[in-house]
Amino acid sequence: MLRLASRVHRPLTRTSMSTTAAPALHKFFVYAPDKTDPDAFSRRLSVRTKHLAVAKKSIESGSVEVAGAVMTPESVLSDDKKMIGSTFIFEAENIEVVKKVIENDVYYTSGVWDPERIVILPYMGATPYP
Repeated sequence: MLRLASRVHRPLTRTSMSTTAAPALHKFFVYAPDKTDPDAFSRRLSVRTKHLAVAKKSIESGSVEVAGAVMTPESVLSDDKKMIGSTFIFEAENIEVVKKVIENDVYYTSGVWDPERIVILPYMGATPYP
């Protein structure tokens, strides 16, 4: 026979009455591939400084935990590193917050990232971050 535990009633305390508790934060993985047209890479390079400045602020604030460029397989063995997308691990209240950040990024607004192929998913790490 399954027994259900009865509710435990605790007296209200100053901490349990607080209405200003910080919202729960969740991790989200983002994959933002670049468009594949011939001018996509030059568009990326033309706005990269602005993108990196905003990304730096997001990393300093803690909303972005990990970020980086995705490169072509040939980039591993070459001095010519060709970026073809971006990845992030965000910490945010919900997926809508992450979506808004991505949609306001200069790579999105200037047509570098392919909005039809962007992936944003909840993420649970199994190892410590570098």
